[in-house]
Amino acid sequence: MTVLFAALALVLIGRLTGLPWRGIGAMLAGLWAAVTLAHLVLPPDNALVLATGGDWRGWLALGVLGAVAFGYRYLLGGLRRRANAKLAPAEPEGPFSEAELDRYARHIVLREIGGPGQMKLKQARILVVGAGGLGSPALLYLAAAGVGTIGVVDDDTVSNSNLQRQVIHTDDRIGMPKVFSAQAAMTALNPHIAVRPYNRRLTEDAARELFADYDLVLDGSDNFETRYLVNAAAVATRTPLISAAITQWEGQISLYDPARGAPCYACIFPREPAEGLAPSCAEAGVVGALPGVLGAMMAGEAIKDITGAGQSLRGRMLIYDALWGESRQIVLAPRAGCPVCGHAA
Repeated sequence: MTVLFAALALVLIGRLTGLPWRGIGAMLAGLWAAVTLAHLVLPPDNALVLATGGDWRGWLALGVLGAVAFGYRYLLGGLRRRANAKLAPAEPEGPFSEAELDRYARHIVLREIGGPGQMKLKQARILVVGAGGLGSPALLYLAAAGVGTIGVVDDDTVSNSNLQRQVIHTDDRIGMPKVFSAQAAMTALNPHIAVRPYNRRLTEDAARELFADYDLVLDGSDNFETRYLVNAAAVATRTPLISAAITQWEGQISLYDPARGAPCYACIFPREPAEGLAPSCAEAGVVGALPGVLGAMMAGEAIKDITGAGQSLRGRMLIYDALWGESRQIVLAPRAGCPVCGHAA
């Protein structure tokens, strides 16, 4: 029981500090090694030996079972990564072709982007969570801008009610998974990019592993559960996060990046609003053009963050009211004691 409590304490500490499961596994392996060594070195009547079972063979068997389980998980992960590598499109590399130079000419003549900035876009990897109202315009503009590798995560399928605002999808793709519909639209728009579709629902562990492979994450999800999960994974992997939200006629957007001095999403929204205070678009409605405005802003902020142009929304929130044609900004600061990013700075 003593060892069991110690193991549970290590797991709890690891989860509270944001340690990945590999790190927690390493701590548990260290605990097992210490107990097993104690059985081998100390006399059989030692209090510690008696308190931990009194027989080293049981601990050895437990270690063998753990090693088999770890080996199976490692082998399965390797096979999955190999399969994904075969399915993933090749990332664009090398100098610009004549077609690309002509395509991106309006970017290249911009002093703030130029050729070096456009090359940064070509070499960038950006992940978009959600291929819905916000993700649709963001994905289209990222593809048009020449972002070399664009990932898109969504487990939903295209429905007729989406088409009022989700402009990346079409009527003839109703019923198709949104990530594959988005991939078709993006590659049709720009064949010089690589699109990685992830037709799945994000989980905590999968999000961290996925985010670590990208330079920037855009969150266009439509529920607080996913937003908090995305924020935690972005903080854990030190990945900048551009997050936007919309309802009815109003939207908001900011760049959350505690690794570089800005607050995280949980600093500003420490808890989910009470039921009824933040109804979904399905409940409250949304004007079709609004996600287009905010989604395009997300793409614009992504381009600035990758190229270093201008001043980003890091540490600021922009709120846009489409009904009255007004916008305003709020300065944001990290929240002392934030349980998600308090250790990130």
